[in-house]
Amino acid sequence: MSRHRYVRNIDVDEELEEDILSDGGDDLSPEDYELLMDRVDLVRATLGSEDQSGISDHEVKDTLLYYNYAVEQSVNWLLEEQARKNAAKERKAAKEREKAAKLAQSKATSPKIARPSAPKAAKKTAPSKSGSGTATPTRAVDQRQLDISALNLTAKEDAPVEEEPPKPTIALEKLLEEVRKEMDTQERSEKRSLSLVVIGHVDAGKSTLMGRLLYELGRVEEKKRMANERGSSKIGKSSFSWAWELDGTTEERERGITMDIALQSLSTPHREITILDAPGHKDFIPNMISGASQADSALLVVDSATGEFEAGFERGGQTREHLLLVRSLGVSQVIVAVNKLDQVQWEKSRYEEICSTLKPFLVQSGFQSSKTRFVPIGAMAGVNLSSRDSPESGALKQWYKGPTLVDLLDTLEPPSRDIMAPLRFPISNVFKEQGAGIGVAGRVCGGVVQVGERLRILPGDGTAVVKSISNDDHSLPWAADGSNVILYLTSVDPVHLSIGSVMCRPDNLIPLATAFTARIITFDIDIPVIAGASVELYHHSRDVPASISKLVSTLDRATGAVVKKNPRVLAKTTSAEVQITLRNTSMSGPSAQAPIIPLESFSNNKDMGRILIRRSGETIGAGVVLSLLS
Repeated sequence: MSRHRYVRNIDVDEELEEDILSDGGDDLSPEDYELLMDRVDLVRATLGSEDQSGISDHEVKDTLLYYNYAVEQSVNWLLEEQARKNAAKERKAAKEREKAAKLAQSKATSPKIARPSAPKAAKKTAPSKSGSGTATPTRAVDQRQLDISALNLTAKEDAPVEEEPPKPTIALEKLLEEVRKEMDTQERSEKRSLSLVVIGHVDAGKSTLMGRLLYELGRVEEKKRMANERGSSKIGKSSFSWAWELDGTTEERERGITMDIALQSLSTPHREITILDAPGHKDFIPNMISGASQADSALLVVDSATGEFEAGFERGGQTREHLLLVRSLGVSQVIVAVNKLDQVQWEKSRYEEICSTLKPFLVQSGFQSSKTRFVPIGAMAGVNLSSRDSPESGALKQWYKGPTLVDLLDTLEPPSRDIMAPLRFPISNVFKEQGAGIGVAGRVCGGVVQVGERLRILPGDGTAVVKSISNDDHSLPWAADGSNVILYLTSVDPVHLSIGSVMCRPDNLIPLATAFTARIITFDIDIPVIAGASVELYHHSRDVPASISKLVSTLDRATGAVVKKNPRVLAKTTSAEVQITLRNTSMSGPSAQAPIIPLESFSNNKDMGRILIRRSGETIGAGVVLSLLS
C-alpha cells in the first residue's frame, strides 16, 4: 500500500489494521525516522495527547508522511478530520436523542402502538385474531425505497436537536449578595486574584521569561519542556525553547516573535495571577493594546545587554511606548525586570544605570514611586525568578540581597471591583471549540455575569445565552468585575459576534456613539495635532477610523483649568479637550454612515471610558471620554 496517498476520505482505523506503520515504516532511514518522531512531538504540542485529541499516533505519522513532514499542513488536516469525526458523533447522538424523545412521547400519549395508515390502494382487509371482524391496516413494501434507505442516500436529513439553553440559577439581587460575600471572603483570605500584562521591546525576553517562570512554579511538565526544547532545536532556534510555552502558533515559532496575546496563569503564595503575554514588535501594537486593556498591573521586561536597552528606550522603541500605553489604560502598578544581566557579567553598575534612567520617566508617565519595583533577573537560566539557589546565581548574590521576581509578584495589590455597576463584557476573541461550542474571551468590566443569562451583543441586535463560564480550565457559576474569562454561548448567531463588541444585559444597554468629547494628553510627537486630523481610535480590542473634529480648549495638566479656548494646534505633551468623530473610509457621499462603537463616559465606567489615539503607526495621545454627542 502506498504511503503517499489521499488520506482525507479513508477509514484510518480500518487501513491501519491492514498496514501498521511500525513507528515510521520499515523503509525509513534512521535519519528520516528521527525526523518523523520529532515532527510527531511538534504536532502533539498543538493537538495534545492521544487521549485529549482522540487522534492516534498512527494517524499523525501517516499524515506527516503524506505531507512530507510539513507540520502546519498536517495539523490543519488533522484538526479538520477531528472536527468531522466529532460532528458525525454529534449528529448520531442527536438522532438517538430525537428517536428516544419521540418514543417517550408516543408511550406517554397512548398505551398502544399507533400504526401508520397506508395508502388506500395498498390497503387490505384481514380478520383480527379476536374474531371481531375489524380490519388491520398494512403497508405494501417498496423494495427500491428500502435499498435506498439502507444506503443512506435519501436527501432528507434529520436536523440536530438543540439543547435547551440553561436558566439562571438565582435572581440578580441574590447573585450580587452572594458575590459580595465571596469577594469579602477572598479579601480576608491569603489568595487574591489579579491580571498582569507582560510588556517590553521586541526581543527583551518576555516570552522566555514567562515560559521559564511557569516551569519554575510547576506549571509546565517536564515532558512538555523536553518537546519544546527538541522542536526548537530542530528548526535552529534552541534559544527560544522556553518561549514556545507561550508562542504556540507555527508562525510565531518560525519567526521567533510573539504576535498575539498569550494567556496563562500562575500561583504565588498569596496571589492567583492571570498572565497576558503581549507582543513587543511595533507591528503588533494593536494586539498589545488589547491585552493591556484587560490588565490590572504590568511587568516590564528590559534587555540589559549593551546597546539593547538604549534601542528599546530611545524614541521609536517599544519600552517607552508600552509604558505610556499601559498607564493610559489604567494600569498603576509596574514591576521592571532587568533581564539578560548575564550578558554583561552581572554588573551592578549596568543594573543601576538602567534603573536610574527609567525611574524619572516612570514618574513622568504617571506611575507612583511606591507602586514601581525593580528586580535583576536572568530568564534563560532562571536566575532570581523564584530563588537564587542555582550555581548561576553566584555573581548576582554578591551584590543583590533583595526580593525575587515571584516575591514582588506576590505583593501586587488587586484593585477594587465594582460589582454593582451595569454588566459590560468587551469581546477580545471569538472562537469555536470542539465539544464546547462558540466561545468569547474577554474581561468583565463592571457588574457580574452568570450562567444561563441572556445578553445583548452591541453594536447590532444579536442576543446570546451564557452556556458556561471558564477560567483557566475551571468551570464557574458566575464571573465578577475584573475577571478574565471565557463565556461559552448558545442560542446565538455567530454573525453578531465580533472582536470589540460588548455584551450587556438587555435592560441596561451600553450607549453607542459616533461622536464624543474627550480629555486627552498628547505624547512626545513631532507633528502637532490640528482640527480635522485623521487618526485611529483604539477602545479595548476595537480600532476604528476617526478624526479630531474640533479642538475645544487646552487645559492645565495639574488642575484641569482651561488655559486657551479654540487652540489652532496641539503640541507635544499638551492636555486638551477635543471632539472626536468616527469616520467611514469604505464609501463617501450623503449615504455614507459612520461606524458606531459601544462607549461610556469615564465618570460612569472607567474601563469603558478610556481611549488611545494613533496616527501613522505611532501612538500620539490617550485620554478619557467626557460625554457622548451622538
